[in-house]
Formats: sequence, C-alpha cells, structure tokens
Amino acid sequence: MSITLENKQCLMAGDGLLPVKMAQAAKENGFEVIAISLSDDNYKELTKHCSKVLPFGFGQANSIKQALVDEGIKQLTFLGKVSKTMLLKRPKLEPMAIEFLKEAPKLNDDAIMLKIVKEMEDIGITILDQTIFIKNLMVQKGVLTKTQPNETQLMDVEYGFRTAKEMGKLDIGQSVVMKNKMIMAVEAIEGTDKCIKRGGKLARKKGAVVVKVAKPNQDKRFDIPTVGLKTLRVMKHYGASVLALEAGETIIVNVDEMVKYADKNNMVIMAV
Repeated sequence: MSITLENKQCLMAGDGLLPVKMAQAAKENGFEVIAISLSDDNYKELTKHCSKVLPFGFGQANSIKQALVDEGIKQLTFLGKVSKTMLLKRPKLEPMAIEFLKEAPKLNDDAIMLKIVKEMEDIGITILDQTIFIKNLMVQKGVLTKTQPNETQLMDVEYGFRTAKEMGKLDIGQSVVMKNKMIMAVEAIEGTDKCIKRGGKLARKKGAVVVKVAKPNQDKRFDIPTVGLKTLRVMKHYGASVLALEAGETIIVNVDEMVKYADKNNMVIMAV
C-alpha cells in the first residue's frame, strides 16, 4: 500500500546514529523533521537536521502525546534503541505509562510497540515503515569483507540463522552467538552487544560467530534489526570473528566504516 508523505515528519528518536541518518535524509529530501528525543547521546546531532528536538524522559507518555498533538503530527517514524532495561531502574512514570504497564498482559517488544502504535493511531498519527527514508542502509546478500567465511563458520551461520528465527517467533531476541555448532548465547532483554559479550566469553574469546535476523513476519514499523560499528568493536574485544545478517531485512548504519574496520581486523561481515 502506497502512502503520501506529509511535509512535516516526526521522529521518535532513541539511542545511536540511526535516528540522525533518518533526520538527515529526510531534510535533504525537503521534509521538515520534528524529533521527540528519548536519549541524550545523539541530541546535539539531531539538532543539525531537525527544526525542533523535544527531549522527554522514558515514562513521560502524557507529555509526549500532548507534544504530538500540539505540533500537529500526522506521521511518525520510530528509530533508535530504547532498552526495556529502563523499566528495571524504576523510572518516573506519568499516569498513561503506568496504566499501559498495568494493562499489558506481557512486556515483550511486539506487545509494547503494538500498544504504542494503537495509542498513536487513536490520535490520528500513522506510524511509518522504519526504512522509508533510509532504504539505502538495508544490507544486500553476499560477503561484504575481503575475509571470507570458512566451512565451519558457514555451518555455524546456518545453525544460528535457524535458531535466531525460532527465537524471533517467540519475540525473545534477534541475535545468537555460535561456536563449533554450539549455541553460546541468545539475546534477551540485555541487547545484542551484551549477548556478544556473554557468548564471546564462553567461546574463550576466540572465533565466535554472531548471527542477527529479523523476526518472522517482521513489522517494519518497529524493531528492524540494526548493526553499527559499536557491534563490531564489541565483537573484536570478545574474540568474535563473523557477523552474519539477514539480507534485505537488516540495517547497517555505517557500512563503509564497518567493512574497513572488519578488513583491518580479519573479520567477516556477510548477509544471507
């Protein structure tokens, strides 16, 4: 289904470089971007590409909703990581957020995001495909690096891919760490980088394979798998040598830098 894009776009921005990439691309194509910033790590960069950057805390649901109404927002894109571990830190929650958590039968990613999407739709806001402004960042099939995977690594990639897909069905996580046809770690609430840390340690910091995939029937409005240079740096520190991604379903934030770093460190980046 095709959609006519509004000139004013809203970006719900979590951590990382990806929200900045989207804001930059949208601005370069003539759109005005209003950012709702949930993280201070990219706030300064967002101000370069957005007409407004409105900072809010994790649990300020009522305030965010009012800001969207006041700005006349009709279309919104979610980008950047907002970790559920925030819930374990007892953040300040406004009444809408408290009610939301009480009503939710479970707090897995899809349940949370679908509830948020419903709240947005109720006030006339359409949530856009996360890739609509950044389709050029979706990785295509093939080996991106000079270093090629060996036969053992390819077996780990195949096994890891199937395992990660099964995890995705249960909405547990998107990544697994493999070594010698054994599962070292599966991603849960802690996120990909900490999963790599656990798996890399169990693999004795030597030769682990990291596989990251989209969930079956991935809703492209949220939670599209994303990797950046930080992921490779964590892999290097914990001895992981292969990063395998699902082709056409994964965003690479800074592909040139990642390939250069991988080539320098004899690592493999591949899309399957």
